[in-house]
Amino acid sequence: MKMIRQFAIISIICFLGEVIRSLLGIAVPGNVIGMILLLISLCCGIIKLELIEDISKFLLDHLPFFFIPAGVGLIASVSIIKDCWQYIVLIIVISTIIVMAITSITIQLFKRS
Repeated sequence: MKMIRQFAIISIICFLGEVIRSLLGIAVPGNVIGMILLLISLCCGIIKLELIEDISKFLLDHLPFFFIPAGVGLIASVSIIKDCWQYIVLIIVISTIIVMAITSITIQLFKRS
């Protein structure tokens, strides 16, 4: 019952993100808005970490399963992807380098403070 309640809390926040997205008509996905709402709620103490800790750990432990539909979708779209695979690889490499650089800078800033 505890896990269902925790999952309901996360689901409600994701739903609120979708509602905000549709009301404001912004181009940010509703689940991203929901994650921002969850972060703000956790930082402000509106939601205590203990209220979602168990389900969050469960979902993170099973995270690879959530990538299976995306992988199947890529395989189904091979005919579209084969025409522009070079650009996709280039974007992946560049974005990976950017993420690694920003992560290292962030870690260095946190170590200094």
